[in-house]
Amino acid sequence: MIRLGSLAGYSFEGPRALAGWTPPAEPAVYAILAKDPKKPQEFPVIFVGHSDDLSTEGFPFRHPRAAAWVNRAGGKFNVHVCWLDVPGGTRSHREQITRELIAIYDPSCNVEKFDKAWKEEWIGAYDAPVTDALTTGREPD
Repeated sequence: MIRLGSLAGYSFEGPRALAGWTPPAEPAVYAILAKDPKKPQEFPVIFVGHSDDLSTEGFPFRHPRAAAWVNRAGGKFNVHVCWLDVPGGTRSHREQITRELIAIYDPSCNVEKFDKAWKEEWIGAYDAPVTDALTTGREPD
């Protein structure tokens, strides 16, 4: 198991070597990781996606971005995968998790990018008996 996401909130299965992995026929969010042989405990996230059926994504190496993964990882045996089954989750829920992970990790092999920053006008001012002033900084860490 590997934990990814905001405050490492999602428990992904894996990582597994992509070269020997047989994807389950289920909907999931997946992350492609590059294993650095010099740092065996580190797995940088290089791609994030989601699928209605992992077995139809072209894994291990027929996926449209597979060549970029192998190039970035320095060889096909350094490419790893982890996946998150979202129980009761819909396609839109998987898309939301995927966007969040792309914004957090900025994976080099994803074409689509999302900004981590927020602006005050996006949230607006509000007051309720259970709220206090915002205590986090304006710039993401």
